[in-house]
Amino acid sequence: MTGPDRSRPTGPVHDPTDATHSVPDATHSVPDATHSVPDATHPVPDATHPVPDATHSVPDATHSVRDATGPAPDLAPPGRGSGLAHEEAERAVEQALALVGGSSRRPSLRREAPGEGLGDGPGSDPGDLTEALPEALAPADRPGGRVRSSAPPPPLSWDRARAAAARAGRAGPPAAIRLPLDRALGHVLAEALGALTDLPSFDTSAMDGWAVAGPGPWAFGAGAGLLAGRGPATALPDGAAVRIATGARVPPDTTAVIRSEHAHADEAKGLLHALRPVVAGQDIRPRGQECRSGEQLVPAGTVVTPAVLGLAAAAGYDALPAVPRPRVDILVLGDELLASGLPHDGLIRDALGPMLGPWLRALGAEVSGPRRLGDDAEALREALTDSDADLIVTTGGTASGPVDHVHPVLDALGAELLVDGAAVRPGHPMLLARLPAPGQSRGTPDGPYLVGLPGNPLAAVSGLLTLAEPLLAGLAGRPAQDAYRALVHAEVHGHPHDTRLVPVVHRAGRAGGRDHVAPLRYNGPAMLRGIAAADGLAVVPPGGVRSGTEVEILDLPWAPATPWTEGCFT
Repeated sequence: MTGPDRSRPTGPVHDPTDATHSVPDATHSVPDATHSVPDATHPVPDATHPVPDATHSVPDATHSVRDATGPAPDLAPPGRGSGLAHEEAERAVEQALALVGGSSRRPSLRREAPGEGLGDGPGSDPGDLTEALPEALAPADRPGGRVRSSAPPPPLSWDRARAAAARAGRAGPPAAIRLPLDRALGHVLAEALGALTDLPSFDTSAMDGWAVAGPGPWAFGAGAGLLAGRGPATALPDGAAVRIATGARVPPDTTAVIRSEHAHADEAKGLLHALRPVVAGQDIRPRGQECRSGEQLVPAGTVVTPAVLGLAAAAGYDALPAVPRPRVDILVLGDELLASGLPHDGLIRDALGPMLGPWLRALGAEVSGPRRLGDDAEALREALTDSDADLIVTTGGTASGPVDHVHPVLDALGAELLVDGAAVRPGHPMLLARLPAPGQSRGTPDGPYLVGLPGNPLAAVSGLLTLAEPLLAGLAGRPAQDAYRALVHAEVHGHPHDTRLVPVVHRAGRAGGRDHVAPLRYNGPAMLRGIAAADGLAVVPPGGVRSGTEVEILDLPWAPATPWTEGCFT
């Protein structure tokens, strides 16, 4: 999405120096939050409970407005009737009440015993999420509430969040299928490729010329000589020569092959003379020169490239043991998104739908077309339960605003949160969860994974590289991206407490200087102009770095060998 980030922060109250949060938005949302406090105290019988919780909810409410340029969360999208707008406003207030009524900023995902939770009570309909979600979000001391929420833990550090995603991807052994060579390109080898025979499997000529035996000059006869693909030749006696083509089987007892340009054939006398000294074994490819039978050619985990296909074919393979590509579904959330045309009237173009599919394919996934669901909790629940993908990627809705449905829906489905926020800017409201398998209501989830990306485009890129990339590498059997460091030629400001991911471009050193990276402009959470010109992201630790400091670099899947970015981007 090129518009404001729809996923509000879930961590502690932000530092006022953090440029990713705008003061006007924060001040705009406070009146709504303070207005909800008296209502929040209404359903709670414990008089000691409402005041601290209500005041605690105000900082979170400062993140609830998407942006001054987007529609306010309590207004109906353009074109809806006033009755529907009133219903949506009531539903937003009801969800806000549930959020401020408990001790946590948002409900934590949990496991429940059979007969508890969403859809298990008398007369409840598990398919009716509109009615069930407020019950699932009810605080413990609300009348009828059965779920006691606990305060969420602080977000993981960036490196721990990334490591958790990598562990999740490697949690089980990758499946293996056999693919014919013409379908194996881009897959990952599930097993090492061993040599099925010696390569070459017989002594062959490396050049067009003459096969000779013993010292010269050598007698030769008329005829075409030995050609590639023909059967075995008879032994060559000392003093004899025979014409031979590249790739042809060398006759037994051959001393060497003399290239045509290094020999003179006297046709009248039938004698061959060498124009250069002859060394035994020259220009002969001996059997097993490249490999011996049983020797490992390519290790498991190797991506099948055109060269790997060629080697496999030369070694005698017709099909390869490969890991199937992980299947990914993309769900784009947000009522304010347009699929075409210019932004207008508070509506903005969906930037993530067109971007995510190609990006995920570059990471080795098989991706379906994006589905646009709007801000509809029931549609999200149905899409998650109906998906047969290995990974579901959602955009937006990962925080705790009135239309941020990802957490409540995951909670209702009994999902397990593996990463709930990361201390990284942009993109800190990202999440990683695992859903129950189809037909499994509770218990240890072993169904598809879900990566929840923030709605702002560069924040979503941060979530892709932090969670989706290492997760998909594990699911596809790929090795993890090798970490490396590079000099940065500029001071890069950091966040006071969180890691920053900053688009950079590689530069060649001049006048004997070292190669380095330069940070790019246009690196705000909602901007794509910088990342479009980048070939990597610099991992900037809290507090920032000075010019000349080495920083960790995350390569982009299509990073060019030679940077092309100049001018206004740097």
